[in-house]
Amino acid sequence: MKCRSFVLAGLVLVCSSVWAQGAGTATPGVDQRQANQAQRIKQGVDSGQLNKRETKRLEKGQKKVARKEKKAKADGKVTRQERARINKAQNNQSARIARQKNDAQQAKP
Repeated sequence: MKCRSFVLAGLVLVCSSVWAQGAGTATPGVDQRQANQAQRIKQGVDSGQLNKRETKRLEKGQKKVARKEKKAKADGKVTRQERARINKAQNNQSARIARQKNDAQQAKP
């Protein structure tokens, strides 16, 4: 009976420490939004709304947001302020995507 208690306690300890390590750097919302924005860019390319130059610029912006996320995760904890900075960068990038997709420039057929 004591053996089971020790095994159970050890299992709980391991699971909680793994959860605690991952909780500080988990950014599923950021990752999902990055994927959504990448999809919006791809859709713009496919529909001809974005030309090569616009696409290149938008993809560069996506990489910049990804670098901000990577930098925030580097110390093992993504703080509230870091999340706010990433969110602001994603808002800016989202506005750029919308602006570029709806401007007068079109990709050459």
